[in-house]
Amino acid sequence: MDSIRTEIKKQLLHLDAEMIQVEGQFRDLLSRLPAENRESALNFLQYLILRKTDIQELQHQLHVYGLSSLASCESHTHRQIQVTMERLGVKILHPAVCTMDYGLQKMEERSHRLFGAPRETWPSSVMVTMDASFLEEKNQMEALLKNGMGVARINCAHDDESVWLKMIEKIGEASKKTGLPCKIHIDLAGPKIRTVLLKKGKEEGKAEIKKGDKIWLSERGKGFSSKQVVISPNEPGVVQTLRVGERVFIDDGLILGRVDKVTDKGVALKVERISSKKPMIKAEKGINFPDSELAVPSLTRFDKSCLPFVCKYADTVGFSFVRKPEDLTELRDEMRTYTSSIPPVILKIETQEAVVRLPELLLEGMKEQDFGVMIARGDLAVEIGFERLVEIQEEISWLCEAAHVPVIWATQVLENLHKSGIASRAEITDAGRAAMAECIMINKGDHTLEVLKSLKDIAKRSRALKVKNRLTFRPLKIAERFFERV
Repeated sequence: MDSIRTEIKKQLLHLDAEMIQVEGQFRDLLSRLPAENRESALNFLQYLILRKTDIQELQHQLHVYGLSSLASCESHTHRQIQVTMERLGVKILHPAVCTMDYGLQKMEERSHRLFGAPRETWPSSVMVTMDASFLEEKNQMEALLKNGMGVARINCAHDDESVWLKMIEKIGEASKKTGLPCKIHIDLAGPKIRTVLLKKGKEEGKAEIKKGDKIWLSERGKGFSSKQVVISPNEPGVVQTLRVGERVFIDDGLILGRVDKVTDKGVALKVERISSKKPMIKAEKGINFPDSELAVPSLTRFDKSCLPFVCKYADTVGFSFVRKPEDLTELRDEMRTYTSSIPPVILKIETQEAVVRLPELLLEGMKEQDFGVMIARGDLAVEIGFERLVEIQEEISWLCEAAHVPVIWATQVLENLHKSGIASRAEITDAGRAAMAECIMINKGDHTLEVLKSLKDIAKRSRALKVKNRLTFRPLKIAERFFERV
């Protein structure tokens, strides 16, 4: 056991030295942040140090020795290592400021400012997506508030400012009537990369295809016959950036094509997989380009036109398809042209690039007092691959907890229940994981009140089991790549 103790001390001392060094390495960056965010940023950088290191064997040794295995140290990384060293007789001269209580307090304060305090019997805040039909249903807003809604989400991709304003006014009336507060979250639409059929199937809004077919991506569709399947991605600058061999997913990944040829008139895709019963390409379906660096701005012209309304009415603003820190800088600068007190931004992580650049995005986000992250699992799953979603959504959660950044768990939470009134077994488990986030977002559906009632019960039960998790830390590529770039 003495040899194990010696080896543990050696590895912990090495990690301790690296974490002390990182403060000097990033001193300039830390000095540019608001004072109240510096300890959070430092803890985040120290967590990245930990997660770029393979400590699985160290964790096993710690566990055998009866010490903390560092499995839940996200919110207070350096201090947890110091406490463990103290148990081994190492004297700590300068204890880290960021303790477990400090991290928990920061997360709670920021979560409450963004999403409001959770209802007394709720462990998480709940964000409900608004539907224009709610305006016609008597007492619907009051019922939503009474059943747990703490944040109302308005999506700029649907309806218009007149409808959005009616929703906000209706929520305000319901809030006043019930005495229950409600935050307003407004999601920017982002680039609308959607299928537009230009030739075959244009009139019907759908075109039949089969595996092995060649289909085309083109902005205008010139130079093609009416019998060819030609799709515009609905955003300029997409087609020109594609390269041979890159994957293209259509309709939430149901159709997989690969770039076979690049020509002056467009890009040819070879259909490699069709996973729907009806082998059709339909109009207005999403397209994802996980291998491509698209020359499409995250903040679109339409988004910019919505900002005066957003700055006037939003408590938080959702930034769709954000990819890099410069995108966030641009959005905040644009909002400052309308108000000096800009609403906090919620970064929607839904692209491969955003995942890779998440450390830089979080550090850029910390330049303002408050911001949050939404794990937008719909497009994200298509971009990174459905098989990887489980690990990536967890990695995003860990990194955000280390930075003391509140998280919204989004997309298809209790989706079957919402649409049909009956929940599947799998989505009950998924909802239990969603309850670990600071806020849960539910989409539109016919059974919103039933979803809220079920979610409340699931969340209470799941939160009671949270302390039973024990994780092992293999190196994170996200952390490794961050230090390679700096």
